This record gives sequence, structure tokens and C-alpha cells, in this order.
Amino acid sequence: MELPLFIGHEIFRTSSYGRWHPLRVPRVSTVMDLSRALGWLPSTQFITSPRAKPAALHFWHTPAYVAALQRVQATQDATEADRKRHDIGSVTNPVFPEIFTRPATAAGGSIFAGELLRDGGVVYNPPGGTHHGMPDRANGFCYLNDPVLAMLSLRHHGVRRIAYVDIDAHHPDGVEAGFGGDPDCLMISVHEDRLWPRSGPVENDAGGNAFNMAVPRGFNDSEMALVRDVLILPKVEAFKPDAIVLLCGADGVEEDPLSHMKLSNNAQLDVLRGLMGMAPRLLVLGGGGYNPWSVGRLWTQVWGILNGLDIPDVLPSEAEGVLRALRFDGNRRGKNPPEHWFTTLKDAPRPGVVRPEIKQTLATLLARPDLP
Repeated sequence: MELPLFIGHEIFRTSSYGRWHPLRVPRVSTVMDLSRALGWLPSTQFITSPRAKPAALHFWHTPAYVAALQRVQATQDATEADRKRHDIGSVTNPVFPEIFTRPATAAGGSIFAGELLRDGGVVYNPPGGTHHGMPDRANGFCYLNDPVLAMLSLRHHGVRRIAYVDIDAHHPDGVEAGFGGDPDCLMISVHEDRLWPRSGPVENDAGGNAFNMAVPRGFNDSEMALVRDVLILPKVEAFKPDAIVLLCGADGVEEDPLSHMKLSNNAQLDVLRGLMGMAPRLLVLGGGGYNPWSVGRLWTQVWGILNGLDIPDVLPSEAEGVLRALRFDGNRRGKNPPEHWFTTLKDAPRPGVVRPEIKQTLATLLARPDLP
């Protein structure tokens, strides 16, 4: 496999968690449309995601939970037992028409990515990144945990050492539940301290293989650059992974409504650039992101960078039209979007002072020995 592969599906255009849920916004479809408008997504590089069968999901999720998701989709009704045991039908994990098929499609793409990467290469699955899902319950908008399933798929296809890097604003508690203590998996997470799910403090090493970089509100580009250069890249290089899984959440960008970080999209992209080429296999997943413009602009650039393409300073009219057609109803950021959200993919850099608490957290993590 030479050219990177993009995994997507039309279900992410037509399916929504509900009118007022944070995941009501179009994300994957925006990335697909922008990439095609830029001429970046030929049919030879696009794969329609398969839907994971229950048996494949049972490698990590319980049969009872998978069956409950299928039943609730068929009846469009969650029982009190579903809510208590599986958290299906809660405010954060609501019942919606595709409550099984949508997450099973994202998971199917990540599982298939493990197969595609058996002999090396690069795969991008922006529908993936549901890193909160637990074996027997939904958690934090995540009904299934496709990063865990992707890593299990990599293992199934002969890949042993995996570096999992997560730069979503939220701590990947589900992935930690799946791979905590695994000596052949390095886990690095950069997430906002005390943001839901309020896990992943610096003291938590998840059994010895996790580096949790919990950062304060207002985390800026300069601080991310320091974390990248002294923690992420050196630790991954020292680990010598057979595969890297990068969860490139867009919710750390300043305009996101669910976090309090102050990053430009350059910060995440520079982490991606640094990781490219550090292992023979690279899987990039989406993750969080709840402003359709910031998600679409960042994740489209991810695909461009994976292909070695130049990111235009000004978008052509067809791509601009994709962004002008977006709506973000019910949110103040969506009522008066700035012009650059329509005309360019690039944010202006957002540098700042590197605060002492960032340096102290890094010192604590760097004092921890590398995995063998």
C-alpha cells in the first residue's frame, strides 16, 4: 500500500444524535466534501467503511451490550435497565435512529484499518476516535470504542508494539481501560485537566505505560509545541513502535464549545507532522470536535498533510461553498462566524507564554522511565 487511504461513509452525513446534542453538527461529511472540492480525494484512495458485525465487536464489548444496542435501534426505546446497566438513553448517549449502525460503521472502519496496515502504510479514518466507550456501556457520546478495536485488529494482524497518541481535549478513559498496563503499548494523552471525564491526572500511569499530560485551561500553541518536542516525539521514538495510532481530536481548537483550550489548528497538525515516518504504520482517527468549521478545516488539512499536499492559503470557490453552507444553530459561535472560517483552512498561530505548571507536569512525566 503506497498512497494513504481515507475511510468514510455517507451514514455520517445523514445521521445525527439529535437536534440539540453536541454531535448534531456535520463533521465527517464536511471533510469528505472539502477534500473532494480540493481535488484531494480520488476514488482510488477512498474506502467505504464496512459495518462491524457483532462478532467483531465482541473482541472487546460484551455480547449483552452489543445486543442491547441492536435492540434499542430496532425499537427506538431504551428501558430503565438499558439506562442503568449500559447508559443507553441518557442525555449524553441518547437513543437515535442509527444508534447501532452509526458507531458500528465507525468501528468497522477502524477494524478494517488494522487489516489494511498489516504490511505497512497510512490510513485515515475520521469517523473513528470514540475513545470513551467501555466494554459494557456507552460513555461520553461513544457507544463503541473503535480505537481499542483498531489496536486489537492491529495485534490480530501481527503488529505488536503500538504507540497510541491522543491529543483530544478529553482524556481517553476507554482506551486506558483497554490497554492500561500493556507493556507493548505506549499511551500518551494531552488533555484538559479536570475536563470531563475528569480522569487522567499526571499521577496516573495506568499500570506503567501511560503518560497523561493534563494541561490547564488556556493551553496555547507554544505550550503544545513544547509538549510535542520534549514528551510526545522523544517518547514515541524511544519506544520504537511497529504502529502509531493518532487520535487527532479537534476540540482543543479555541473555537470549540466544549473545552477551554486556546490552540490553533496548527498545533495538532504539527504533532501529526512530527509523528509521520516514525513507524511503518500510521492510523489517524478523528475524535472530539463540536464546531463544524473548526473540525472540517482541521481534519481536511490532516488528509492533505498525509498526502504531502500543499495547503492553499485561500480556498477555491467550490471548497469555500462547502464551508459557507454549514450551520451551527443554537451556538453563539455559529451566529456570526468570522470570514476566515469560509476562506481558508489555516488558523493564525496562537502562541503564548509557557506557564510554570506546564513545565512542572512535563518534568514529572519525563522523570518516569521509558517503557522497555
